[in-house]
Amino acid sequence: HSLDPDELATWLATVEAGNLYVNRGITGAIVRRQPFGGWKRSVVGASTKAGGPNYLVHLGSWKSAKAKAPESVQLSDAVAAIVSAAGSDFVVRAARSDQSEWEREFGVAKDVSALGVERDVFRYRSLPVTVRQNAGGSVDELARVVVAGVRAGGLLDDGGPARGSETGRNVSVSVAERLPAELERAIEATGASVAVESDEDWLARAREGKLDTSRVRLVGGGHVALAEALGGSPDVAIYSETVTEAGRVELLPFLREQAIAITAHRFGNPDHWSEVVLPL
Repeated sequence: HSLDPDELATWLATVEAGNLYVNRGITGAIVRRQPFGGWKRSVVGASTKAGGPNYLVHLGSWKSAKAKAPESVQLSDAVAAIVSAAGSDFVVRAARSDQSEWEREFGVAKDVSALGVERDVFRYRSLPVTVRQNAGGSVDELARVVVAGVRAGGLLDDGGPARGSETGRNVSVSVAERLPAELERAIEATGASVAVESDEDWLARAREGKLDTSRVRLVGGGHVALAEALGGSPDVAIYSETVTEAGRVELLPFLREQAIAITAHRFGNPDHWSEVVLPL
């Protein structure tokens, strides 16, 4: 509860929760207006907010098709360097799809209900993710997934509203075999780490609880083995679907959803003070 813009700005930048409420009660979540689903241990697995725009995404499976994002889409320098090093049309199309979806959906805060007397803002926050390429995964697929991670909030990416308040790297890469030198340099230049470890060493690290992130994006299979190594831990969500060119699908593992409900009136009189802190 506050009417101080500076106080609200500090709170929004540092609080770690999936649903935030300002100057109102915390019950009565409504589909679309206030999609519900928390962070940390209040959510288990590769899921998204109930009643939100992504809820159906993880209830099915996806197969890759050629992305159709326009060639005019401008990539950040960090992403462009990885795309160039990969030298693959697959990665080029995927990166353009990521940027297009970033500008349309993931990089903007929205209030689709537009009630006026209440602001129901939906936005995305980045978080650290481990990307693991097992022996069955291709270099192109790995590069494509890393591109999505960098677009979603890499340390040297060009930011945007969904750049989270988390500290440290947001992409940690683990590979079974060393990557081509140019690609590895491009990935590390973004601030991401690249480690070479066999499937056995990777699973041993997971078994010992030494994974540094709460999400893992697998490239090249290995879901069952990793789940067994983790012992069914609710602290790590595993994303293991087929790698696609679709930014609408591939950016999701690197982002958390956040719904913010703010009372926008005082005794029936419109009150727009929060718009300075959270513009749309």
